[in-house]
Amino acid sequence: MAAAAAAAAVTVSSAGSLLAMLQEPEPELKLHALACLNSLVHAFWHEISTSVSSIESLYEDEEFDQRQLAALVASKVFFHLGELNDALSYALGAGALFDVADDSDYAQTLLAKALDEYAAIRSGAAGEEKTMDPRLEAIVERMLDKCILDGKYQQAMGMAVECRRLDKLEAAISRCDNLHGALSYCINLSHQYVSHREYRLEILRCLVKIYQTLPNPDYLSICQCLMFLDESDTVASILDKLISGSKDDALLAYQAAFDLAENENQAFLLNVRNHLDTLNSTHANPDSTPALPSDHAANAATEPSGDVQMGDDVNMPNGSALTVDPNKVAHADRLTKIKNILSGETSIQLTLQFLYSHNKSDLLILKTIKQAVEMRNSVCHSATICSNAIMHAGTTVDTFLRENLEWLGRATNWAKFSATAGLGVIHRGHLQQGRALMAPYLPQNGAIGSASPYSEGGALYALGLIHANHGEGIKEFLRESLRNTSSEVVQHGACLGLGLAALGTADEEICEDIKNVLYTDSAVAGEAAGVGLGLLMVGTASEKATEMLAYAHDTQHEKIISVW
Repeated sequence: MAAAAAAAAVTVSSAGSLLAMLQEPEPELKLHALACLNSLVHAFWHEISTSVSSIESLYEDEEFDQRQLAALVASKVFFHLGELNDALSYALGAGALFDVADDSDYAQTLLAKALDEYAAIRSGAAGEEKTMDPRLEAIVERMLDKCILDGKYQQAMGMAVECRRLDKLEAAISRCDNLHGALSYCINLSHQYVSHREYRLEILRCLVKIYQTLPNPDYLSICQCLMFLDESDTVASILDKLISGSKDDALLAYQAAFDLAENENQAFLLNVRNHLDTLNSTHANPDSTPALPSDHAANAATEPSGDVQMGDDVNMPNGSALTVDPNKVAHADRLTKIKNILSGETSIQLTLQFLYSHNKSDLLILKTIKQAVEMRNSVCHSATICSNAIMHAGTTVDTFLRENLEWLGRATNWAKFSATAGLGVIHRGHLQQGRALMAPYLPQNGAIGSASPYSEGGALYALGLIHANHGEGIKEFLRESLRNTSSEVVQHGACLGLGLAALGTADEEICEDIKNVLYTDSAVAGEAAGVGLGLLMVGTASEKATEMLAYAHDTQHEKIISVW
């Protein structure tokens, strides 16, 4: 039959005779006509389309043995007519005759159409429930299985992710020679192409499960996935296990902590640190491990673990002796280091040292700008101050300001606010000395009139800039400053500072403090309160946004409305 069809393809110049054979009563003749038309349809589709109803009737005739062949011919005709929905419908009816390995435009177009249709039904993108056609599912599964068998694992993983078939995703990954590479590829797929958050989390959970079954799990990737899943307790358990192991395991834990810290998810990192403290307090046994004297405890935390030998006796004040376990000392040292990494202190210190030692800013440029600016031009005065802050951002170099204190003092009102806040940009990350540096400008225990409110507000904003996303040590001071003032300018700076210091933590107490300022309906303070709440809740998808939007509709202040 195939040889006859091939010969017909060479000699036939019209499909009219074959179409006439479709009207014959003998099934053999109809079968012969369909087989020939199947090979000729791409050349004579315009002629066959006039009789497509006859082909459709053969497909609908349940007594006809070759209904699938009729469906395939009808599908090809509708494809050339541009009716892709009908073409796909008949292609599904063709069953196994529709070859998913065919490289023709017809097959590739309908396969893409089938994939899109299947993915839309699985994801519910149409907004209505649709019943999955088992024939459509069969074709998609054949496509996925074919890709896996052919070794096209990335293509199979991409289709599995798009079609929400995590079982096929696991199958493709398990067959891949480079498991770690395949898992990394899937992580990138989930972040770049999966817009639905819940489904992306399902993919990451699936990948974490596969990672954990490997003989040598990639803890760096596992911790990254768990961060997106917000499973801080699991991350803490992994880090605690690693720092309790060999030196190489501890180094791996440090690297994982650095990778997590780079994402600057303050709320997650704080949770990991808290869980680490909980784990280690649970592991401690106060009955068998007496507390060290304070002096020795301080030394043990700083001395290398190798300096303490097994069985060393430490003289106690009462004459008793205590045997120090070097493993516990080493673990405590590692725990301190990893907590410093997670808090960002280690990275920040390294960054500050680098920026300070590689500071190449030219003070002559600022001097020239300062001399060129008119004495009474406040706009240019503020621009010069901002230029200095940007030039020296993070370097802790405030030489220009110290050498021009009189000139700096000419700033008034909001220019003074910006000038003071500029110190926060210069000293960004200087967590240990930040408050001491800003002390001359900060509110003094709620005293009124101790300084310009613009300087005080700018100083509070500067503290937020210094402790941006690392505000655990300063947020209480900022909250107290916010509660103890009635000046809207100081409230403005405190709200901005709190938002930066508690970035993304969704702290309920800070949220209430800022909302109280917002509800005073002050344009100046309310604008900063809106920005502060946005910073506080960034990335949390909090339902409080609805409440804030409702307030934005009620207020008459355009500054507050524009923030929301």
